[in-house]
Amino acid sequence: MSEQYRVTFVGFDADTDGQNAIERLATKLGVSQQKVEAFTQGKALFGNTDKSKCLKQAKLLAIYGFQSKIQEVQSAPSNMNNAANERVFEALDYITSSLIRIEEKLDELEQRIDGQEKGDGEKEDEQWQNDDLFDELDLDTEPKPKSKKLLYVLLSILFVLLILLGFSLAFPEMVQF
Repeated sequence: MSEQYRVTFVGFDADTDGQNAIERLATKLGVSQQKVEAFTQGKALFGNTDKSKCLKQAKLLAIYGFQSKIQEVQSAPSNMNNAANERVFEALDYITSSLIRIEEKLDELEQRIDGQEKGDGEKEDEQWQNDDLFDELDLDTEPKPKSKKLLYVLLSILFVLLILLGFSLAFPEMVQF
């Protein structure tokens, strides 16, 4: 598990007006001034993250006249819980993006099939301009219904994957990847 760090407030630069700096930072971050004021009183403004992101956050604070330091956060069981939640969100994000790709592929296949059927119909119209030969025959001209077997197979696979994900979340000690 990677080490987690947090940016903490030390003070204001000598030439910085505290209230003005708080207002400017709140505007830049899109948060309330109360949250930035709470940061100056020891509360966290940013969440725990890796060291490189904390350095970027400290640079941003320095631009607005804040003096800060980076502190290592001791790992606790809640961090393991957060890591598990993060893995769940990553898995859900992956499943969602996979569903979107599957839907796009199905739309693309449907458009190809429709295009081929229209193209075949136009070719037949060009080749057979005289329907006299077909007037004698009893032909059913109903088109075959489109098979949705591929859609059902993909949906069933997705359903099984969601069940496995739920099972792995409910019983993480039994399922190890």
